Amino acid sequence: MRAVVQRVSQAAVEVEGERVTQIGPGLLVLLGIGRGDGPEQADRLAEKVRALRVFDDPDGRMNEPLGDREVLCVSQFTLYGDARKGNRPSYVEAAPPEAAEPLYERFCERLGAKRGVFGACMGVALVNDGPVTLVLDA
Repeated sequence: MRAVVQRVSQAAVEVEGERVTQIGPGLLVLLGIGRGDGPEQADRLAEKVRALRVFDDPDGRMNEPLGDREVLCVSQFTLYGDARKGNRPSYVEAAPPEAAEPLYERFCERLGAKRGVFGACMGVALVNDGPVTLVLDA
């Protein structure tokens, strides 16, 4: 399981021109689920995201965890794209949708995250706060 985590001042998802969800200050998580991932990886990564100390404390140092801030999670199978051979990425390491969707839902549930629409072509808008962007593997 892989995640790109971005600290944002706001983020939103649109599907077919309709805004389906949005958040204020918090984290935007792009979540990729790989073949062989299971509930343990989803739980561990959700807890890791919750505990990340990437928000400013009163002294302006990145020392605070998520706390009451919001999370928006978007499924992103392309995080498993492999372009080492040629110019067209291969996605064979990404979990098939029927295996990935329940794990995506579990991850979101564990974090209390707002969600994009699994499997949809989404427009994701964000305003980076920092910018602070991390890549996490479970």
